Amino acid sequence: MQHDSTKGSCCKMIKDQITFNDLPQVIAELRDEVSGMKALLLNLQNRPTQQRENRHRPVTPEQVAEYTNIPLATIYQKLANREIPGSKPGKRWVIYLDEIDKWLEANRKNPIPLTDEEQNAAILASHKRKPNKSSWNDEGSAQRSQPIAKPFDGDKI
Repeated sequence: MQHDSTKGSCCKMIKDQITFNDLPQVIAELRDEVSGMKALLLNLQNRPTQQRENRHRPVTPEQVAEYTNIPLATIYQKLANREIPGSKPGKRWVIYLDEIDKWLEANRKNPIPLTDEEQNAAILASHKRKPNKSSWNDEGSAQRSQPIAKPFDGDKI
């Protein structure tokens, strides 16, 4: 392979084959790239990781009222009407904090803006590809090749 010296980088190879004279330079570039990736990986490994708080834990209606700033009477009313996710296996309500978060997100009037990746995924998911027009012709000719039933003529009984 030959390198593109006009771009200032020897990593840009034009041909599919490397000549013997190019080997030292290509190996040096690969060594530099591998050492750069190794440094990045070590940096990522040494970075302190944030542990996510366990949000799937049971809470009381009082804690939900404090968490959401909704009056306690309203929380009990919404639990009784099954508007808030929760269960009552005995005398007390069992509510999970992560389910409250999902319920709050689902009932937002103004949805949170999507990131570019989420927006792109939503657009791709909403646009279905049209079938190939050549397949339309194949299906149509297959349907036309079948014999057509003759209409009933009541006079020829």
